[in-house]
Amino acid sequence: MASTSQGAQGKTRSDSGGVQPERGNEGVSSHRRRALHVLFVHRDTDSIDCCVQELEKAQFTVKSDFVLNIGQCSEQLRDHAYDVVVIEYPSKGCNASQAFPESLLRIPVVFLISPNGAESLAGLNSPDAFEYIEQAHIAHLPMAVRRALNAQKLRTELEEAESALRHSRSLYRALADNPSYGICRCDAEGKFIDVNQTLVLMLGYESKTELLAASSVLEIALDADLGQETPLSGNSAEPRLIQPVEIEWKRKNGTSLRARISGRNAFDEQGNFNGCEIIAVDVSDQRTLEDQLRLQASSDSLTGLANYRQLFEVLHSEISRSKRTGREFSLLLLDLDGLKHINDQLGHLAGNRALCRLARIMADCCRSIDTAARHGGDEFAVVLPETGLVAAMLVAERICDLLAKDVEAPPLSVSVGVANYPRDADTIGALLHAADEALYAMKGIQPNSSIHPKFSNASSTDRSEGGIASEREANPTAEQAKAHE
Repeated sequence: MASTSQGAQGKTRSDSGGVQPERGNEGVSSHRRRALHVLFVHRDTDSIDCCVQELEKAQFTVKSDFVLNIGQCSEQLRDHAYDVVVIEYPSKGCNASQAFPESLLRIPVVFLISPNGAESLAGLNSPDAFEYIEQAHIAHLPMAVRRALNAQKLRTELEEAESALRHSRSLYRALADNPSYGICRCDAEGKFIDVNQTLVLMLGYESKTELLAASSVLEIALDADLGQETPLSGNSAEPRLIQPVEIEWKRKNGTSLRARISGRNAFDEQGNFNGCEIIAVDVSDQRTLEDQLRLQASSDSLTGLANYRQLFEVLHSEISRSKRTGREFSLLLLDLDGLKHINDQLGHLAGNRALCRLARIMADCCRSIDTAARHGGDEFAVVLPETGLVAAMLVAERICDLLAKDVEAPPLSVSVGVANYPRDADTIGALLHAADEALYAMKGIQPNSSIHPKFSNASSTDRSEGGIASEREANPTAEQAKAHE
């Protein structure tokens, strides 16, 4: 190939025995010099040497190669990387009819033209980043090289910016078209400016036009206080992302949905606050499922009452509250009589039905602040906040009476033990033990009275200390009943 390295033809000027920089400018020269790898497409080596000398005068450290025509130039570009190509034009190997290779169209080019060569460049399939100078003005070569390099740099930056923009648009389309994310932009007053189709469907509207004309983002928000940090509040004009929050939104048909929203404030070119960009996710189904799971975790699957775990949490809460306020509370422990007999004679479905009958009556006898729970098996419990022993025994009697009057077969009865905090115990375990002792004491007293209501309190079980309930406790008056109701 008709190509020689500048190592044989002309090394970098600083290594070829040429003029060294003056001593006083040595530090400046070494600091400002820029390495430049040049490929010359030229037939005259003297002209190439002149070009190298001009570039080195302009503080370039030059490494150069040369070839004779465009074909050789294409081969050289495949094997080596160059900063700029300097081409003699027109020449035998380069003229208006010559097609430039693809590799040459992506690199800065400087044409060294003859006095009349500028006119022929107009129809040339030339690179985008190119410059030209007349061969008679070779001293202008460094400036032309810098312009070509800067044009190539700008072209590269433009291509990178366009690529980044395409990528950003792709990400936006992927987000905007995602069926899970409702996206909207609103002005400083909360009026919708633009929405995506997901938000339209989420709010129950027929089209974007209908939603844009119907309401603003503030009108569909059911929360009375949006706070200072939400993108819907319109209170903050700082350029910051908004932490996600959950609010109630109103659909077109008036129903509500739970939406988790996030976003950021938007600003115009002058930096003035002009609205918000919001992303909304409908979490209504998720919250409903969480509520169901929470209920299942704290309730008995058969009866619907609170389960054993929830009972202990309520007892712990009531003891803590009682210690703070000094107010008492009571615990009923109930045992369904004869459940094993029902299961043996009528089957377990009848036994389950018997448990549900008792649970329904217990729930009917409770206030909103009371907690009815299944303690396990055939045992149940009722926690009665701010309820004394007398009023608790009234509740026990009411449960027993209603169960005895239930016309559904088989007839049921229940034994009840009553304990009071802090009168009978000061811990959860001791309170349950006291109520359990009272319950089984009553079972032992009336073993054959299976269909009549029977109940006992913890204090009345200690006969050695004269702890049997007084006549007033055993037969509470109507005034005392009002304390629980």
